[in-house]
Amino acid sequence: MKEPKPPSGMWQLYKMGGITPAINSMFNPQNAQQMAFIRSIMKEQRQNSLYDVTLNDLHAVVFDLETTGFSPYNGDEIISIGAVVVEGRDVKSEETFYSNVNPKRNIPTVVEELTGITNKMGSEAPELIQALRRFLEFVQKRILIAHGTGHDKQFLNSALWKTSKTNLTHRVLDTMMIAKWLHPKRRDFGLDSLLDHYEISIDPAQRHHALGDSLMTANLWCKFMKEMENREVNNLGDLYAHLSHMA
Repeated sequence: MKEPKPPSGMWQLYKMGGITPAINSMFNPQNAQQMAFIRSIMKEQRQNSLYDVTLNDLHAVVFDLETTGFSPYNGDEIISIGAVVVEGRDVKSEETFYSNVNPKRNIPTVVEELTGITNKMGSEAPELIQALRRFLEFVQKRILIAHGTGHDKQFLNSALWKTSKTNLTHRVLDTMMIAKWLHPKRRDFGLDSLLDHYEISIDPAQRHHALGDSLMTANLWCKFMKEMENREVNNLGDLYAHLSHMA
Protein backbone atom coordinates (compact mmCIF):
# COMPACT_ATOMS: atom_id res chain seq x y z
CA MET A 1 0.00 0.00 0.00
CA LYS A 2 1.37 3.40 -1.00
CA GLU A 3 2.02 6.01 1.65
CA PRO A 4 -0.70 8.68 1.39
CA LYS A 5 0.39 12.09 0.22
CA PRO A 6 0.00 15.07 2.54
CA PRO A 7 -2.61 17.64 1.45
CA SER A 8 -1.69 19.48 -1.78
CA GLY A 9 0.30 22.58 -0.92
CA MET A 10 2.44 20.71 1.60
CA TRP A 11 3.66 18.09 -0.88
CA GLN A 12 6.85 19.95 -1.80
CA LEU A 13 7.71 20.54 1.85
CA TYR A 14 6.98 16.89 2.58
CA LYS A 15 9.39 15.76 -0.17
CA MET A 16 12.08 18.11 1.13
CA GLY A 17 11.90 17.48 4.84
CA GLY A 18 9.42 14.80 5.82
CA ILE A 19 5.91 14.79 7.22
CA THR A 20 6.68 16.43 10.60
CA PRO A 21 8.04 19.75 9.30
CA ALA A 22 5.37 19.75 6.60
CA ILE A 23 2.61 19.47 9.19
CA ASN A 24 4.25 22.08 11.42
CA SER A 25 4.58 24.45 8.47
CA MET A 26 0.89 24.04 7.59
CA PHE A 27 0.01 25.71 10.88
CA ASN A 28 2.67 28.42 10.49
CA PRO A 29 2.82 29.70 6.88
CA GLN A 30 5.56 32.21 7.73
CA ASN A 31 7.81 29.43 9.02
CA ALA A 32 7.09 27.45 5.84
CA GLN A 33 8.42 30.36 3.79
CA GLN A 34 11.47 30.70 6.04
CA MET A 35 12.19 26.98 5.74
CA ALA A 36 11.85 27.00 1.94
CA PHE A 37 14.23 29.96 1.67
CA ILE A 38 16.85 28.36 3.91
CA ARG A 39 16.72 25.09 1.96
CA SER A 40 17.02 26.93 -1.38
CA ILE A 41 20.14 28.79 -0.17
CA MET A 42 21.76 25.51 0.90
CA LYS A 43 20.88 23.87 -2.43
CA GLU A 44 22.36 26.73 -4.47
CA GLN A 45 25.52 26.74 -2.39
CA ARG A 46 26.28 23.09 -3.22
CA GLN A 47 26.84 24.17 -6.83
CA ASN A 48 29.11 27.09 -5.94
CA SER A 49 32.78 26.25 -6.61
CA LEU A 50 35.28 28.77 -5.24
CA TYR A 51 38.66 27.04 -5.53
CA ASP A 52 39.92 29.35 -8.29
CA VAL A 53 38.93 32.57 -6.52
CA THR A 54 42.02 34.57 -5.60
CA LEU A 55 42.25 35.60 -1.95
CA ASN A 56 42.47 39.27 -2.97
CA ASP A 57 39.13 38.91 -4.77
CA LEU A 58 37.48 36.78 -2.11
CA HIS A 59 34.17 38.02 -0.72
CA ALA A 60 33.61 36.41 2.66
CA VAL A 61 31.54 36.76 5.82
CA VAL A 62 33.32 36.45 9.15
CA PHE A 63 30.84 35.32 11.80
CA ASP A 64 30.53 34.29 15.42
CA LEU A 65 27.85 32.69 17.57
CA GLU A 66 27.17 33.02 21.27
CA THR A 67 25.42 30.01 22.81
CA THR A 68 24.06 28.77 26.13
CA GLY A 69 26.76 26.08 26.32
CA PHE A 70 28.95 23.79 24.27
CA SER A 71 26.65 21.13 22.79
CA PRO A 72 23.50 21.64 20.71
CA TYR A 73 22.82 17.92 21.06
CA ASN A 74 22.55 18.27 24.85
CA GLY A 75 20.00 21.07 24.74
CA ASP A 76 22.24 24.11 24.26
CA GLU A 77 21.02 26.84 21.92
CA ILE A 78 22.25 29.85 19.94
CA ILE A 79 21.58 33.17 21.72
CA SER A 80 23.19 35.58 19.24
CA ILE A 81 24.68 35.73 15.74
CA GLY A 82 27.11 38.38 14.54
CA ALA A 83 28.84 38.82 11.17
CA VAL A 84 30.79 41.26 9.00
CA VAL A 85 31.66 41.29 5.29
CA VAL A 86 35.30 41.11 4.20
CA GLU A 87 36.35 41.78 0.60
CA GLY A 88 39.98 40.88 -0.02
CA ARG A 89 41.82 42.66 2.80
CA ASP A 90 39.07 45.20 3.38
CA VAL A 91 36.85 44.75 6.44
CA LYS A 92 33.52 46.31 5.51
CA SER A 93 32.68 47.58 8.99
CA GLU A 94 29.56 49.24 7.60
CA GLU A 95 28.25 45.88 6.32
CA THR A 96 27.43 43.96 9.48
CA PHE A 97 24.77 41.65 10.84
CA TYR A 98 23.68 41.12 14.43
CA SER A 99 20.71 39.45 16.05
CA ASN A 100 19.92 37.99 19.42
CA VAL A 101 18.07 34.67 19.25
CA ASN A 102 15.35 33.33 21.54
CA PRO A 103 16.84 30.10 22.95
CA LYS A 104 13.49 28.93 24.40
CA ARG A 105 15.40 27.95 27.55
CA ASN A 106 17.18 29.48 30.49
CA ILE A 107 20.48 31.25 29.81
CA PRO A 108 22.99 30.18 32.50
CA THR A 109 24.19 32.96 34.80
CA VAL A 110 27.81 32.47 33.73
CA VAL A 111 26.78 32.99 30.08
CA GLU A 112 24.74 36.07 30.97
CA GLU A 113 27.79 37.54 32.69
CA LEU A 114 30.13 36.60 29.82
CA THR A 115 27.96 37.82 26.92
CA GLY A 116 25.73 40.45 28.51
CA ILE A 117 22.68 38.69 27.05
CA THR A 118 20.05 38.27 29.76
CA ASN A 119 17.11 35.91 29.91
CA LYS A 120 14.80 38.88 29.32
CA MET A 121 16.72 39.83 26.17
CA GLY A 122 16.57 36.21 25.00
CA SER A 123 12.83 35.91 25.57
CA GLU A 124 12.22 39.09 23.54
CA ALA A 125 14.54 38.07 20.68
CA PRO A 126 13.47 36.65 17.27
CA GLU A 127 12.79 32.93 16.91
CA LEU A 128 15.70 30.79 15.67
CA ILE A 129 14.25 30.28 12.18
CA GLN A 130 13.75 34.04 11.73
CA ALA A 131 17.27 34.95 12.85
CA LEU A 132 18.75 32.13 10.76
CA ARG A 133 16.95 33.29 7.63
CA ARG A 134 18.12 36.88 8.11
CA PHE A 135 21.68 35.68 8.66
CA LEU A 136 21.63 33.58 5.46
CA GLU A 137 20.14 36.50 3.52
CA PHE A 138 23.14 38.52 4.71
CA VAL A 139 25.65 35.77 3.85
CA GLN A 140 24.21 34.83 0.44
CA LYS A 141 26.81 32.72 -1.44
CA ARG A 142 29.89 34.12 0.28
CA ILE A 143 32.37 31.86 2.02
CA LEU A 144 32.21 31.80 5.83
CA ILE A 145 35.15 32.46 8.17
CA ALA A 146 35.22 31.89 11.94
CA HIS A 147 37.71 31.21 14.72
CA GLY A 148 37.51 27.65 16.04
CA THR A 149 34.81 26.60 13.58
CA GLY A 150 34.00 23.26 15.18
CA HIS A 151 31.71 24.90 17.74
CA ASP A 152 30.02 27.26 15.26
CA LYS A 153 29.50 24.66 12.52
CA GLN A 154 28.02 22.23 15.03
CA PHE A 155 25.47 24.78 16.21
CA LEU A 156 24.69 26.02 12.68
CA ASN A 157 24.12 22.49 11.40
CA SER A 158 21.91 21.72 14.37
CA ALA A 159 19.90 24.91 13.80
CA LEU A 160 19.55 24.25 10.07
CA TRP A 161 18.38 20.70 10.66
CA LYS A 162 16.02 21.70 13.45
CA THR A 163 14.38 24.47 11.42
CA SER A 164 14.67 23.26 7.82
CA LYS A 165 15.93 19.66 7.70
CA THR A 166 19.05 20.67 5.79
CA ASN A 167 22.79 20.97 6.46
CA LEU A 168 25.32 23.76 6.01
CA THR A 169 26.78 23.71 2.49
CA HIS A 170 28.84 26.91 2.61
CA ARG A 171 32.60 26.53 2.72
CA VAL A 172 33.96 27.52 6.13
CA LEU A 173 37.53 28.65 6.81
CA ASP A 174 38.91 28.39 10.33
CA THR A 175 41.33 31.14 11.39
CA MET A 176 42.57 28.88 14.19
CA MET A 177 43.62 26.23 11.65
CA ILE A 178 45.29 28.88 9.50
CA ALA A 179 47.20 30.13 12.56
CA LYS A 180 48.37 26.58 13.31
CA TRP A 181 49.67 26.29 9.75
CA LEU A 182 51.38 29.71 9.81
CA HIS A 183 52.84 29.27 13.31
CA PRO A 184 53.39 25.54 13.88
CA LYS A 185 55.61 26.12 16.94
CA ARG A 186 53.08 28.32 18.70
CA ARG A 187 51.21 26.78 21.64
CA ASP A 188 48.31 29.16 22.25
CA PHE A 189 45.88 29.60 19.36
CA GLY A 190 43.08 31.23 21.34
CA LEU A 191 41.58 34.37 19.84
CA ASP A 192 42.85 36.66 22.61
CA SER A 193 46.40 35.34 22.24
CA LEU A 194 46.43 35.76 18.46
CA LEU A 195 44.91 39.25 18.62
CA ASP A 196 47.66 40.21 21.04
CA HIS A 197 50.35 38.67 18.80
CA TYR A 198 49.15 40.67 15.79
CA GLU A 199 48.64 43.83 17.87
CA ILE A 200 44.93 43.99 17.09
CA SER A 201 43.18 46.08 19.72
CA ILE A 202 40.74 44.25 21.97
CA ASP A 203 37.74 46.15 23.27
CA PRO A 204 36.78 44.31 26.50
CA ALA A 205 33.19 45.49 26.08
CA GLN A 206 33.01 43.77 22.68
CA ARG A 207 34.77 40.52 23.60
CA HIS A 208 32.30 37.60 23.75
CA HIS A 209 29.84 39.72 21.80
CA ALA A 210 29.06 37.97 18.51
CA LEU A 211 29.55 41.07 16.35
CA GLY A 212 32.57 42.33 18.30
CA ASP A 213 34.31 38.96 18.01
CA SER A 214 33.45 38.83 14.30
CA LEU A 215 35.10 42.21 13.70
CA MET A 216 38.23 41.22 15.63
CA THR A 217 38.44 37.89 13.77
CA ALA A 218 38.01 39.75 10.46
CA ASN A 219 41.01 41.92 11.30
CA LEU A 220 42.97 38.78 12.19
CA TRP A 221 42.07 37.25 8.80
CA CYS A 222 43.40 40.36 7.06
CA LYS A 223 46.71 39.99 8.92
CA PHE A 224 46.89 36.39 7.73
CA MET A 225 46.32 37.52 4.13
CA LYS A 226 49.73 39.23 4.00
CA GLU A 227 51.52 36.18 5.41
CA MET A 228 49.73 33.83 3.02
CA GLU A 229 50.69 36.04 0.07
CA ASN A 230 54.33 35.86 1.19
CA ARG A 231 54.04 32.06 1.03
CA GLU A 232 52.61 32.26 -2.50
CA VAL A 233 49.14 31.15 -1.43
CA ASN A 234 47.09 33.00 -4.01
CA ASN A 235 43.68 31.35 -4.12
CA LEU A 236 41.36 29.17 -2.07
CA GLY A 237 42.59 26.02 -3.77
CA ASP A 238 46.15 26.79 -2.62
CA LEU A 239 44.98 27.50 0.92
CA TYR A 240 42.89 24.33 1.17
CA ALA A 241 45.83 22.30 -0.11
CA HIS A 242 48.00 23.57 2.75
CA LEU A 243 45.27 23.18 5.37
CA SER A 244 44.52 19.62 4.26
CA HIS A 245 47.83 18.59 5.85
CA MET A 246 46.65 20.00 9.17
CA ALA A 247 43.69 17.62 9.49
